[in-house]
Amino acid sequence: MSVPALSVSSSAAIDSNADVLVLGALRSGSSAVLHAGDGFSAIGEVFDAIGVTGAADQLVRIPASVGSAGSIAIIGLGSDAGTDSLRNAAGSAVRQLAGSGTVAFAFPTASADDVEAILEGAALGGYTFTAYRNTSLNSAKPGVAAVTVHLGENAGEENAFDAVVERAGIVADAVAQVKDLVNTPPGDLYPAALAEAAADAVAGLPIDVTTWDEDALAADGFGGILGVGQGSSRGPRLVKLAYSPEGAAKHLALVGKGITFDTGGLSLKPAASMVGMKYDMTGAASVLGVIVAAARLTLPVRLTAWLCIAENMPSGTAIRPNDVLRIKGGRTVEVTNTDAEGRLVMADGLVAASEEHPDAIIDIATLTGAAVVALGKRFTGVMGDEDFTADVLASARSVGEPMWPMPFPVETRALLRSDVADLANAKVGNTAGGMLVAGVFLKEFIGPRSDADDAPAIPWAHLDIAGPANNPDAPFGFTAGGPSGVGVRTLVKVAEEFGRP
Repeated sequence: MSVPALSVSSSAAIDSNADVLVLGALRSGSSAVLHAGDGFSAIGEVFDAIGVTGAADQLVRIPASVGSAGSIAIIGLGSDAGTDSLRNAAGSAVRQLAGSGTVAFAFPTASADDVEAILEGAALGGYTFTAYRNTSLNSAKPGVAAVTVHLGENAGEENAFDAVVERAGIVADAVAQVKDLVNTPPGDLYPAALAEAAADAVAGLPIDVTTWDEDALAADGFGGILGVGQGSSRGPRLVKLAYSPEGAAKHLALVGKGITFDTGGLSLKPAASMVGMKYDMTGAASVLGVIVAAARLTLPVRLTAWLCIAENMPSGTAIRPNDVLRIKGGRTVEVTNTDAEGRLVMADGLVAASEEHPDAIIDIATLTGAAVVALGKRFTGVMGDEDFTADVLASARSVGEPMWPMPFPVETRALLRSDVADLANAKVGNTAGGMLVAGVFLKEFIGPRSDADDAPAIPWAHLDIAGPANNPDAPFGFTAGGPSGVGVRTLVKVAEEFGRP
């Protein structure tokens, strides 16, 4: 994991000692307007001459000396200077300034939220992963080592921002941790290895770890995880991480899909669709990142993360279409499509989470290609309890992660009818509403709030991140190519709000 060191400075921005000083440009009609601290008006006057438009992601670097800074970089913010624009612009600048050593930002900072957005975006944009590169052959530039945000004149003293700097760094570390795991080749990150990585990640933190291997999964009735993993020579795992700070009044459970590689099983994917299937454990990595961040931030909320881990491989021992699996708790599922495996491992995790009667459950998974068809590559689909889903969406908006609410069509449940089991995992040949069908399947495994016969269901939200979990296209904002760590910042925010009295 490599992210820049973060700091703030109350000294005059014009005296910056960073290698590159970054100013902002707002797009205004057909021209650009300077968005920077005092002392730079002359630079704004030459924007047209040097081609600055203010468009998002446009970076123009000029060899001007300011203090000890060797150059000035002007990054476009688009049409507004809100926190989302500042976060994206800072991340875009640091991403494009790789190899520059140290970078300072001279954006006007109207609030602590602005400062945090710039720091967080810069840290996210500065992520690099070089574990599998031959350094003697690799010509890629190293990531920016350190980032400083110059505070506005009325922002206050530097030490007043200690918590802001710490939070931005912790959240960026959590996202980087997810990216590191997702970037790791599937030959190295198999189920047992991911389980070990989770235990290593929480070492030294007040988080208890419980791991189920194949024998323990069988003994405790986790038939979904066992079934999906039985075709691989590398057995499945379930990992429970429990953070229980003293005095926590609420309990939030997180369930993550951890398919370390998805061939589709006997319902084999075509070759092109199989490339990138190492990303199918992003959900499990995400809930790990969230609980680590929560513990480091000492959030006053009880969190339990369930990592449902298996490798979906075809072999003589793999599950077959028409096999029936018994999920944790006893409900049976006829497997009609072995490539609809994520919902099978998640069913076990949702039942296990429900048995503890938490106040709410959120699951996160790269669950369906249908989510990409419906929402594209940047939006997360969100389904679940209406009121709780609204809370999740509000948290997503506050951190700048695009998410969209999806319905539960009543007629969809009929598509999961089975002749021999309680339900089927898919309707083969159906191409309509695949994301919705998967969500309806998961809903079947959400338990009641208590053991009372008339207890209502636990509030629940399902996040399908199949589209935005990986960026296969050109970089944008703080998002480079490859894994994005989407959902982590939203879930940390949800946990923070959940812990408020």
